[in-house]
Amino acid sequence: MNRLAAALVASLSLSVLAAGEPELSLVIENNKFTPDRLEIPANKKVKINIENKDSAAEEFESHDLKIEKVIPAKSKGVVWVGPLKPGEYKFVGEFHEKTAKGVIVAK
Repeated sequence: MNRLAAALVASLSLSVLAAGEPELSLVIENNKFTPDRLEIPANKKVKINIENKDSAAEEFESHDLKIEKVIPAKSKGVVWVGPLKPGEYKFVGEFHEKTAKGVIVAK
């Protein structure tokens, strides 16, 4: 009986995770974002996990999305976007705007 209960709890936990918001990852390295293009589902809230591998802080900034988030050197941060209408939304690394550029595409 305990195995059955454990299996039910495990499957319920997976269902909750599957039904939650989508998650994507973004890496800052050599003053650039990788990937520099993120595709997300339109009309859904999305979590973006950002890892800064550089030895200096960077600021994820998007005027289109009205988001600013400083990610300290050698650390991680999270930004939430959406729900967004279909379209393209630009973002930059404010401290290295010439090289740290990207776009979020809501489809």
